Amino acid sequence: MIAIVDYGMGNLRSVSKAFDLQGFPVTVTRDQDVISNASGLVLPGVGAFGDCVRNLDEYGLTTPIKDYIDSGRPFLGICLGLQVLFEESEESPGVPGFGVFKGKVVKFPNFKEERLKVPHMGWNEILIQKDAPVLEGIPDKSWFYFVHSYYPAPADESIIAVKADYGIEFTAAVYKENVFASQFHPEKSSEYGLKMLRNFAALCGEEVQAASG
Repeated sequence: MIAIVDYGMGNLRSVSKAFDLQGFPVTVTRDQDVISNASGLVLPGVGAFGDCVRNLDEYGLTTPIKDYIDSGRPFLGICLGLQVLFEESEESPGVPGFGVFKGKVVKFPNFKEERLKVPHMGWNEILIQKDAPVLEGIPDKSWFYFVHSYYPAPADESIIAVKADYGIEFTAAVYKENVFASQFHPEKSSEYGLKMLRNFAALCGEEVQAASG
């Protein structure tokens, strides 16, 4: 069973529904044992970096998530679920992230001349930088949905799987071993976003069951 981490924040219903309607039942949980025994783990999130980290700590979920990642099983981070994998964020100074990847989360500059608004909200082309199983069958320059003011700046650029351009070129997804995490929202990204979730479910060994209505 694929587990979606419930830490009191984020777009849990839209993520779980996106899996379920494609015939992949998931469980939304903050139970440490369920998380530890899941075939795949999804960490979604919208909101502030500091609140996310504090909630995960408060519910005792930080260590189980890190242990799960270390186990080598498939992990998918979405939006804040990407950002907390890094060491820190400009959004919440002094609040440490998971440190799975070295680097920090930074804010978009003030785009006065380009007249681009922050947060970056809406559809944007993605620029695929390297192959990843979760991206199989998704063409370069496909459109995905973003809602964010911050993005990761990895110290190791080899983990960058996807970039996008919004006034500047920025990291839109990272991939290393069993971890894939995106700044964009696949559950809100129509055909290719759903394809990405199907790819993830396949990595977890999950087979299609009868989709719910």
